Amino acid sequence: MSKWRCGVCGIVLDVENPPEVCPKCGAPREKFSQIPEDQANLIDRARFTNSLHIELYTLMTKIAELAQKGIEDNLDPPCVKIFTEAKEQALLFQQKIKAEIQGHISKGKWG
Repeated sequence: MSKWRCGVCGIVLDVENPPEVCPKCGAPREKFSQIPEDQANLIDRARFTNSLHIELYTLMTKIAELAQKGIEDNLDPPCVKIFTEAKEQALLFQQKIKAEIQGHISKGKWG
């Protein structure tokens, strides 16, 4: 199966031939270009990695929420310190993940 990119909106479709009109923006078939095989393979690999990033991002959300509960419980200062650090690191990792995905998008490794 080939990959085709709409030149108007950028959607990438995994189809043998481009559609008559883009399902996202309505651009005509002529606006689609076939993605070269090496770039298509990179997109496939990046899709897998991006899904891992999204899963990790979701887990970091759970960590931040759990840490917040520990902070609010406020059993003792060492516990609060651990929960505070966990929350800070989870939020930092989320920012790193977003930056990495943004890089993938800007390099055409999203599709």
